[in-house]
Amino acid sequence: MNSRIDPSRIPADLRPLISAAATRRNVLRGGAVAGVAATAGLTSACGTGGGSGEADALVSLSPAEDLSETEQVVNFVNWTAYIDLAEDGNTSPTLEAFTAETGIEVNYSEDIEDNASFFGRVQGQLANGQDIGQDIMCLTDWMAARCIRLGYTQQFDDANIPNKDNILDTLARVDFDPGRANSLTWQSGFALLAWNKELFPAGLRTLDDLWNPELAGRVEVLSEMRDTMGLIMLSQGVDISGTWGQTEFDNALSVLEEQIQSGQIRQVRGGSYREDLISEDAIAVIGWSGDIVSLNFEAGDKFGFAIPDSGGTLWSDNLMIPIGSPHKTNAERLIDYYYDPEVAALVAAYVNFITPVQGAQEAMAEIDPSLVGNQLIFPDDATLSEVSAFRTLAAEEETTFSEAFQRVIGN
Repeated sequence: MNSRIDPSRIPADLRPLISAAATRRNVLRGGAVAGVAATAGLTSACGTGGGSGEADALVSLSPAEDLSETEQVVNFVNWTAYIDLAEDGNTSPTLEAFTAETGIEVNYSEDIEDNASFFGRVQGQLANGQDIGQDIMCLTDWMAARCIRLGYTQQFDDANIPNKDNILDTLARVDFDPGRANSLTWQSGFALLAWNKELFPAGLRTLDDLWNPELAGRVEVLSEMRDTMGLIMLSQGVDISGTWGQTEFDNALSVLEEQIQSGQIRQVRGGSYREDLISEDAIAVIGWSGDIVSLNFEAGDKFGFAIPDSGGTLWSDNLMIPIGSPHKTNAERLIDYYYDPEVAALVAAYVNFITPVQGAQEAMAEIDPSLVGNQLIFPDDATLSEVSAFRTLAAEEETTFSEAFQRVIGN
């Protein structure tokens, strides 16, 4: 199947939405990583941060029967603000175009707040090989590693995903999924500092700036352990991609615990930290790169953001087909569609995260030339030198560190 959008088969009333999606996120704001010419791809740090997860019992599960031929539907669960949207805020032009092209209806939901809470809701069904009501789920490397290791995903039929070959070379080889047999990257991005420029004009440049007394009770950090703990560890001089252990983790955890107990940190949040920035309940956060650009579009450049002087984290989220999905072929067709460079560029123009698709930068030159040098979409070596991927954790470490982190954040 040719997954490229065929304009002749897209209803006339959808064509303006495609254009709107390509230009809506067309300004790199905040100055955090601007001003450097972009290159074609990522360094090898990206996409290699997967962990083994806790030592769950492995079971042999059989994939669900594929009903794709008789049921023209695919259910896709994702994080918030992670796909192109039209001006109505509800319609995705690329999803609408996919349905117009294939006849497959897409039920798209934004029901992933963070990896741990989503996995906790569906683990029982996955462990029994049951349908979780989703044909595609999008989880971060370390959680993707866990799902694949436990047999909770279906192996791709590469014949249905010819565009799989378009994945960036630096994302094609990951330790948790050899040959990318069960996963493909959706987007990558940075965890960094962000703040309300109107309420805190001094801005943030170091992790310690979050602990400024002026921000007491108005700071939020991420419930994704690798991002929050990663930034704290980096501020303490730890190479989070390299060799470190319990001592380094505990040193960082004590900082987090102190700031929570003192009331400096208001809450530890998943993707809903965005709403707290909008409501001004939070003034400064550890947040995700593309989110802040998205918020700035709505709020008129209200939020500043910066990779801390000590460095930010680099992560990737992955598309996978759950073991109980009854629409595997439909899911593969949708994944293939998003690996078309033109479609990938349309999504990237909106979400401003790092696209994993070769050729998307060249396609962006036709869609919106101002984004070809956007460091949040096409980072160069200089920008990537400022971020690190959290190293792979052994199963015992995953259990120990996750339990300690959850205890400190009150879960």
